[in-house]
Amino acid sequence: MEVAGIAFRAMDTTPEPPQSQAQPSARPPEAGPESEPRPELRPESEPRPELRPESEPRPESAESSGPSEESEHPDRPGHPPRPAYDPPPAHAPRAPWADGIRFAFGTLTVLPVRGTRWDREAAHAGMLSAPLAGLTVGLCAAAVGGVLLFLGGGALLAAVATAAIPAVLTRGLHLDGLADTADGLGSGKPAEDALRIMKRSDIGPFGVITLLFVLLGQVAALAQLYGQSWAHGAVGAAVAGVAARCALTLAARVGVPAARPEGLGAAVAGTVPWRSAGVVAAVVVVGCAVVAVPFGPYAVVRHAFAALAALAAAELLLQHCRRRLGGVTGDVFGALAETAATVALVVLTFG
Repeated sequence: MEVAGIAFRAMDTTPEPPQSQAQPSARPPEAGPESEPRPELRPESEPRPELRPESEPRPESAESSGPSEESEHPDRPGHPPRPAYDPPPAHAPRAPWADGIRFAFGTLTVLPVRGTRWDREAAHAGMLSAPLAGLTVGLCAAAVGGVLLFLGGGALLAAVATAAIPAVLTRGLHLDGLADTADGLGSGKPAEDALRIMKRSDIGPFGVITLLFVLLGQVAALAQLYGQSWAHGAVGAAVAGVAARCALTLAARVGVPAARPEGLGAAVAGTVPWRSAGVVAAVVVVGCAVVAVPFGPYAVVRHAFAALAALAAAELLLQHCRRRLGGVTGDVFGALAETAATVALVVLTFG
């Protein structure tokens, strides 16, 4: 019996070891006191430390200041965190448009407009409003030419009066600037000497010759336009006035320095952003094309091209003055205006 009992016990104990080895693999790791195999799950949780290098570059200020841009937009991990405050404005406060219009008319014309501000903020709005001053001057010139035609004067007399009115309404400053710029550039001397020549009150031979041909070109072009009709001459005078002052807007853009630390050039240089100057130029070109709609489709193209050619010619002169003089002055602004007006009138006579 004992032998049988021993044999029975042996038979009972021999299958137990494989059962005890199979039980841990059959049971889930969570059940029972045999939860010690849980460290076997570490390979599934090991990738978590790999995410730490991506979170380490986050600045401590972004974590402390609140939710960052990465938490709001997880699909843009490289985007910088959003600041918790509003950034300061990119530009200084601008002057009201009323002050800008007063600045434009008070600076570019002799009309009785009293300016209230003469700082750079007002200069910014004033140079953007410069085409309005040019339109006013052009319409006044066209009105005088129309009166002379109505009274029986010929096209040549109306052309002379139309060319003289802008000089009267600007006290001849633009023509004087054209003559001084021609003297300075024509001297062939360095920038300091050329600027000194331009500051003199007398006019040299280069200035006289330039004034002569520019005024002859304007009168000849206006006479041809008035020969077609008063409307053609009036529109030509308005287009020339607007294009001339739009050239000043482009010359006052950011990036164009002043050649002197004083004067009108220093007051308005760099006050107009590039985008604003481009918008004003586009509006001027479109406006010049629209006013020619009654004259036919070819006239629309011609007037738009006249405005573009005027601005291009003024830009070429501006770049030349930057190379020779180092920047712009009040005389250079006058030369740009007269150049643009002359080119616009000459192009309008084509065709």
